[in-house]
Amino acid sequence: MTSDSNSTARGPVTRAALTVLLLCGLAGATACGKTISVTDASDAPPAAASAATQPPAAQPPAGQSGQPTSNSALQVVDSTAAQNGLTGTGGTVVGAAVQEAPPKWVQLSAVQSPRLGTHLINVNQATLYRFDKDTAQPSQSNCADDCATTWPPVTIVEGGNVYLAGVDPKRIGAIRRQDGQAQVTVGGWPVYRFSGDVKPGDTNGQGVGGTWFAVGPTGEKSAP
Repeated sequence: MTSDSNSTARGPVTRAALTVLLLCGLAGATACGKTISVTDASDAPPAAASAATQPPAAQPPAGQSGQPTSNSALQVVDSTAAQNGLTGTGGTVVGAAVQEAPPKWVQLSAVQSPRLGTHLINVNQATLYRFDKDTAQPSQSNCADDCATTWPPVTIVEGGNVYLAGVDPKRIGAIRRQDGQAQVTVGGWPVYRFSGDVKPGDTNGQGVGGTWFAVGPTGEKSAP
């Protein structure tokens, strides 16, 4: 995907049933982000609730090492893993490989392609997708068992970091899946990769079953 470029798309805040604390440190842009709590659908407040009415989360220091913090909150960092001195994938696997354990960190990047327009990829340049049978308000995944084998959820170890490129940190959230793992959401929508995408830039999951679509930087369905 050498022709892809980072998107600068921004949008209004989506209230995704999570506790938010903005972290815009004085050290510079690489420390700017937020802390989010992993939420259960049953614990989610009404969709119309304002974040101003929700209790503040405890604020651990913004992680720069890629290692999990000591609590279950996730750090959303408004810069890439490389900009924070990290190499590798954080443990994110490729294609049909089974994600045996949640990655220590994940990265979401907005790119453009002629077929999909602006959409998200992970650190391995795998296209990320959303499922029409999920819900965004409240955020909830309805893809489990065999579905989750075909469409592996984008999971992360609790206390890990979510790094971003061209994505508004306010759009990022996390839910607890039925198996107890934390899954990343964008605009309230749980995000997945497709086991049928084996090469960087593959988009074989687009339109599958009329319910799976590449996800954009605000959680929308991507289209050229």
